[in-house]
Amino acid sequence: MSDLPKYYFRVRENGAAVFRVDTENRHKRLDMEQIAVLNIRNGEVKPQGQKVLTERDLAEIHTWMAARKETLARRDIDDIYRAVDHLNLTTQWAQARATEEQLEEVTDALLFAMHDLRTMLVRKKADRMLKARATEG
Repeated sequence: MSDLPKYYFRVRENGAAVFRVDTENRHKRLDMEQIAVLNIRNGEVKPQGQKVLTERDLAEIHTWMAARKETLARRDIDDIYRAVDHLNLTTQWAQARATEEQLEEVTDALLFAMHDLRTMLVRKKADRMLKARATEG
């Protein structure tokens, strides 16, 4: 058991509960002591109870938080690419398989969602183009 990690992070909404892993106890069993709760969004680390976090604890926590933020960012982009695929599949469904009743049921919701998305994307694209022109000249 000596090659186990020294810390375990139980993922929660917006962060994690942090445990220090102990395999060097007199019972020779795996013990996990919760030492902190952290919030990924605001970077807050709250020690559990009266625990005092060591520099090593904090370093491990901050390393995990940085890696977790990268993982979540990659997942966000992957989700968007899946949404693009799903839009394409929806287009094919509407063209080839949807019944009149099915189209009647979903058309307004799809049109509003696509209009909202298109409007925001066009605005953001225009902002980026204006910003690029401003930095060029």
